[in-house]
Amino acid sequence: MTAQITLVGNIATPPQLKTLPSGLTITTFRLGSSQRRFDQQSGGWVDGERSFFTVSAYRRLAEHVHRSLTKGDRVVLTGRVKVREWENDSGKGTAVEIDAEAIGPDLMWGTTVFQRDGAPGSTSTAPSDTWAVPGTGGADAAGARAGTVGPAAATEWPTVEPGSAPGSETGQLESTPF
Repeated sequence: MTAQITLVGNIATPPQLKTLPSGLTITTFRLGSSQRRFDQQSGGWVDGERSFFTVSAYRRLAEHVHRSLTKGDRVVLTGRVKVREWENDSGKGTAVEIDAEAIGPDLMWGTTVFQRDGAPGSTSTAPSDTWAVPGTGGADAAGARAGTVGPAAATEWPTVEPGSAPGSETGQLESTPF
């Protein structure tokens, strides 16, 4: 079986980088994932049953994962799931493997600073370093203002102190369409 899947979980083993004789780089690690639910009897959050997956990342993603992530990091990933049966001298079972297409830190649990890989000769198909917010003035052909991604972009957004937005004193804030 091969299907697309998105998982959220913690890296359970240190990511291991391998380079095959063909030059292909692969990083593998185990991902532990469980659903949390609120238990009304105890009044707290409890973890459900934990599932483990073997994750493989290839080429540039493999290199970036190996440099960026460590055991214990909480991540969000998407990829193709493969379920296969196995058998050896000690028994038989089922393995669930994920060929990762994208992996990143779960920002619910921390912050990060993104650094674009600008290696010479890079064949990245990543989007350009621009963003656009429709209807914010300074329109281009699409009616949007474009800026750069990164620290400079943060200065483009106005700073609003709590209670200083129009209508905040009455509890009726003006809505600004994006």
